Amino acid sequence: MIRETKKSITFFSKDKIKCPVCGKEFYKEDLRTGGGRLIAGDLTIELRRLYEPSKAYGPVYPLNYPVLVCPGCYFAAYQKDFEKVPESIIPDLERDTDRRTSSIRNIFEDLEYEEPRTIKEGAASYYFAIMCYDFFPAEFGPTLKRGISALRAAWLFSDLHRSYPSENYDYVSKLFYRKARFFYTLAVEYEQTGQETVAGAGVLGPDLDKNYGYDGVMYLAAYLEYSFGPRDNTENRLKSLGNAKRTVARIVGMGRASKNKPSILLESSRDLHATIGEEIEKLQSDETSGDE
Repeated sequence: MIRETKKSITFFSKDKIKCPVCGKEFYKEDLRTGGGRLIAGDLTIELRRLYEPSKAYGPVYPLNYPVLVCPGCYFAAYQKDFEKVPESIIPDLERDTDRRTSSIRNIFEDLEYEEPRTIKEGAASYYFAIMCYDFFPAEFGPTLKRGISALRAAWLFSDLHRSYPSENYDYVSKLFYRKARFFYTLAVEYEQTGQETVAGAGVLGPDLDKNYGYDGVMYLAAYLEYSFGPRDNTENRLKSLGNAKRTVARIVGMGRASKNKPSILLESSRDLHATIGEEIEKLQSDETSGDE
């Protein structure tokens, strides 16, 4: 029998899943989506879908559940990859267990993956995924999966900060935004050089309700560079912003090619292109003034 959780927000699968790293068996938790549980709200400039709390179920966070996490060793991956882990990387994942277990204690004192997940377990699941995908080969698209995981972690830690403003989760959120910026930038670079294709990552999200594809990846790479890139060196900042502006310009494009793209992505890309251009002009102006 399928085991339901409190208020039937989620349910645990009938069949157990076996961890390929430590061999522990556990049940997968999935979100029920009907009955007014999910009330879609706004889409943010980060392409995140917000959801309104329902009277019957309260706040629901769909992002809590896509990453499978072994309760025994904290091996974590998206379901398709969890069940197809290459044999060659299992020893590395096993050796990394202590690091996964100890490092999470810097953020959370305890986690419980055999009970209904809270936002805490959801955020931590992406942290574990970032660590584990470091060992996956290029054909799995691990760089972008780490980027998507870091971005989702940043979102969930922002949510945690709103609920617990004294716990410094806003600081943790910014750390994950910076990680997301690094991995998104690297994923675009790898795609262009052929070192690693984003197609290996499968659905590119970044959220669960719509797949914005490679255009979404480029947009977020530019957005994250603008919002969270280093600012301590003006010359480097101008160079990175120039690259980001060219990246986002490719999304807007010309003629028919742009007409087939989601309007929200085109509008956000045009706004971002203009915003980056304004900062470039300001930095160049400041440099000129400083030389006088």
